[in-house]
Amino acid sequence: SAFCTLGVVLPSFVIIYIISLFFDAFLAISWVASAFRGIQACVVFLIFNAGVKMLKKIKRPLDIAVMAATILCVVLFSVFAIKFSTIFYILIGAVIGLASYFIARLKKKEKEESVK
Repeated sequence: SAFCTLGVVLPSFVIIYIISLFFDAFLAISWVASAFRGIQACVVFLIFNAGVKMLKKIKRPLDIAVMAATILCVVLFSVFAIKFSTIFYILIGAVIGLASYFIARLKKKEKEESVK
């Protein structure tokens, strides 16, 4: 499985690495820089669209609280210029999501045992 993963990941990594070597020179071309500004606008829309779809699927109160806390932190950190890596938002969200999953699983298990 490790070699399969390497075979899937390595070609993309090599291509992206080669592109990154020439990226600054590539962005010096004015029409390329303009194209990337247009792409940025599309990416913002795609991320927003994905967020709206996820928002529609939120049902549990913990999920709503985590989402609200994350949005609040992002806005406050941006307003007050506090440097906080996006990776930490992802890791914190993952930990909370896993904790939520295991708590729900334990409750379900306890409920099944009480029925027996």
